Amino acid sequence: MVDTKLNGTPVDADVVVVGAGPVGLALALDLARRGITAHVLERGRGTFEGSRAKGIQPRTLEVFDDLGIAAEAAAAGGPYPPMGLHVGPFTKTWQMQHPAPAAAATPYPDILLLPQYATTALLHRALLDQGGTVEFGVTAGQIAQDEDTATVTTDDGRLLRARFVVGADGGSSTVRKALGAAFEGSTDEADRMIIADARIDGLTPDRWHVWPRTGGRTTAACPLPGSDLFQLMITLRPDDDADLTEEALAALLRHRAGRSLRLHGLTWASVFRPNIRLADRYRNGRLLIAGDAAHVHTPAGAQGLNTGIQDAYNLGWKLQQVLAGAPDSLLDTYQGERRPVAAKVLGRSTELYAGLKQPRTRALTRGDEERQLGLSYFGGPLAPSGAATTTALRPGDRAPDAPLPDGGHVFDLYRGPHFTALAFGTRAAEALASLHWPAAGAPLHRHTLPTPATPDAANLLTAYGITGDTLVLVRPDGYIAHIHRPGTATPHADGLAEAVRRFTPAPTAA
Repeated sequence: MVDTKLNGTPVDADVVVVGAGPVGLALALDLARRGITAHVLERGRGTFEGSRAKGIQPRTLEVFDDLGIAAEAAAAGGPYPPMGLHVGPFTKTWQMQHPAPAAAATPYPDILLLPQYATTALLHRALLDQGGTVEFGVTAGQIAQDEDTATVTTDDGRLLRARFVVGADGGSSTVRKALGAAFEGSTDEADRMIIADARIDGLTPDRWHVWPRTGGRTTAACPLPGSDLFQLMITLRPDDDADLTEEALAALLRHRAGRSLRLHGLTWASVFRPNIRLADRYRNGRLLIAGDAAHVHTPAGAQGLNTGIQDAYNLGWKLQQVLAGAPDSLLDTYQGERRPVAAKVLGRSTELYAGLKQPRTRALTRGDEERQLGLSYFGGPLAPSGAATTTALRPGDRAPDAPLPDGGHVFDLYRGPHFTALAFGTRAAEALASLHWPAAGAPLHRHTLPTPATPDAANLLTAYGITGDTLVLVRPDGYIAHIHRPGTATPHADGLAEAVRRFTPAPTAA
């Protein structure tokens, strides 16, 4: 609940979020379910209407599960179709997305094909269901801050005051410029691609069609689930015109891919230039950035949107805790954890984009690295590299799913805006019972897990690497916060209270 006054200064919202793309909406949704008021500003007249980023990776689907929209996303999307490489009269077909092995560690092993307009619509509806709103057609102008508040002056002359302002306003971010971050990297103005959504008569919707051409003029068309549209991608050479009218695109497609193809019903078109940039910092006082405002990627590998949504997921609970009185330094860990991830992902997406220029199946195949399930914050500001571990997990690692001995799954325990503690064994249960947790901020859900000799219990213990009495504390974003092994003679045996103090509103003790 927002304070109407902060140190005598009127406050309009806890957080002003600039930008109502998938990242801004995901952050506003996460804040809304935590009881944090977010005032969302979007300069567009409505949600984004193009397909642009269309791959939802397994880790992001786990985030959607927690936010309550995974089932809707699965219903609106579909599996990636096989890719058909058309060379003269011949077509070579293969699976671009390498299928993941079935495993209990995640209920979402494979990437989901979901156009960006559908992702945005799902997040927007979920935000409205939580009582949130978006102001469309409003541009954030001047942004300033003082010791107590951040302010946004809108283009219609209003002054909005908040505890924090988060920029999810894309590569030309107003908020990033206000916080003074350098946006290091490059833009290749000579490398351009037309991306458009349209109907294409003469193409089967059962595959992703690709017509490779030498000299940088490859054309591709991917069927979009839930519609009769294709996402058309046409690479351009520096001397090619970028005419986005339906008539011009129809003629270009016939010239590039076949005279029998008929493009019509154009709904959206844009010219893409590959940007590879990373902000040198994500925070300055009460101003923060996320998504494309902090890092921009090539489209290869479906990494940019997913990385941005996970930025929001990392930031949401930290904002809640600091607003409730946790140390302000907790917000510094947002950059400390997410910027190294963005740097790594930028390198991978750039490598994959270079492979798109080589019409070989090996360069186009995607696998485990793109699923983002193996990303870890171990060694970061909230998970020091010397902390206690199990045989399978370290602090900062993603907490895996697994069946529970008495039915259900571990992810059922994590779903919601809370911390979760899992106690394995008698001494761990005693440590959990005596753990003091403050009433302010995100609550702690405590679970003492039975470990009978059943297959599900064995799977759970194996997944979490449990070999003795162990307490596992899991953050609201599904990563291991701390591993406590009571009774063990290690430097970390008494570190639970210290770990908890880093992200709770008041000193606690075990």
